[in-house]
Amino acid sequence: MATIEECRIALEKLSDSMANAEGDVRDATALDRSVSCHITDLDVTFTGRLTGGRIDVRDTVPGPPPDKAQIRLAMTGDDLVALVGGGLNFATAWGSGRVKLEAGLRDLFRLRKLL
Repeated sequence: MATIEECRIALEKLSDSMANAEGDVRDATALDRSVSCHITDLDVTFTGRLTGGRIDVRDTVPGPPPDKAQIRLAMTGDDLVALVGGGLNFATAWGSGRVKLEAGLRDLFRLRKLL
């Protein structure tokens, strides 16, 4: 099972990858939205903002997200680490329910470019 620190590092790597992306992927991340990532097996939530093409993790709180972020992710810590490391395909994980992504319809259309 991935630790909280391994999940935080994975989110930082994801943020770095997004910041260095080009083309459609870069356009998809050019949002300013609140973000939460609930790590279900650890029952902890990372909260922050997607801004400037990066995820800025601002807090780690126990349990599910305290507030409804504009973009919400939920998955196990191992799945987060595998997604960022390239061992798990996001579209497959999302389609099978291993990863949950909730956002407004307009944001979902923009974020689909990441898939």
